Amino acid sequence: MLTGSHADTQPVGGKLDGAYGVLAGLEVIAALNEAGIETLRPIEVVAWTNEEGSRFGPGAMGSSAFVDPACLPAYRASVDGANIRFGDALDAALAAMDDVPRRPMQRPMSACVELHIEQGPVLERALVPLGVVTGIQSVRWYRVECTGMMAHAGTTPMGERSDAMATAVGIAHQLYAYATAEAASQLRLTLGRWQVGPNSVNTIPGKVEFTIDVRCVDEAVLTRFEARLDAAIAQARPRQGGITYQCFFRRPPTHFPAAMLNLIERACARASEQASQGKPLHLTSGAFHDAMYLAEHCPTAMIFVPSKGGISHNAAEETAPHELFLGAQALAYTVAALANQ
Repeated sequence: MLTGSHADTQPVGGKLDGAYGVLAGLEVIAALNEAGIETLRPIEVVAWTNEEGSRFGPGAMGSSAFVDPACLPAYRASVDGANIRFGDALDAALAAMDDVPRRPMQRPMSACVELHIEQGPVLERALVPLGVVTGIQSVRWYRVECTGMMAHAGTTPMGERSDAMATAVGIAHQLYAYATAEAASQLRLTLGRWQVGPNSVNTIPGKVEFTIDVRCVDEAVLTRFEARLDAAIAQARPRQGGITYQCFFRRPPTHFPAAMLNLIERACARASEQASQGKPLHLTSGAFHDAMYLAEHCPTAMIFVPSKGGISHNAAEETAPHELFLGAQALAYTVAALANQ
């Protein structure tokens, strides 16, 4: 029986994202030991490597490589901003901990439960301390490249320019307008990374590359978005240059099994009732988690606790102590039940 999360964070991340689930797992084992409770199955706590993907890409390397070891060779070749290979950094870390026992990849697990902060505002707004996570929404990532012609900012008439930034901004406006019109479908759109060439104050951009992160629990909504992206690019028609795009990552939605959800519902309800709190809320995760990959390996599910102000990936990340306690308590009930099946 496995529980845990990850310990890495974002460059300005908070102290709870990931680390809370690891520490809560250790607390569950400590509590069971102190109570003298023995379970039929062993309980293990995991701290997955590189869930965030903030230094090496892609994210969730540890959990995805555990489930599919064929991913590891490509991961080892990934480099960070200082051109350090993940494989070299991994080898150095393992060499520094040569007394730690090794575990085989794809090791059989009876079940996995991940406790995590919500990283959004739903539970706090509902005044509910615990959430039963029904699944993780689908995601697609795109890279769009617009090319034009670099020219002098002061001497080139507006009507004679082939401005790659103007092309990119035009596409962006269309996509944001579409996302607003699709608000009822819960489509979530982010244009997150922009690279401009030559990135000079007095030169018309000749090349602009930007990324698109689009998510929804309904895969059909993302398929419609991709058709709209095609249309926006076809309508752009720069004077010179062109536009290309590629989808470099896609992931269908994850749905956690009903039996796991029912067990977590009972565990969360028990913890909430003892604390005179409201019943747990069912919700879908908008963020990636290691549980997304473990769900391909064994019965898996998640528990959420509220995030103050919905803030995460930020040093201001915060959850009330009593809510952190209730999350660990619900995890203990869940893990103990699963370990005795």
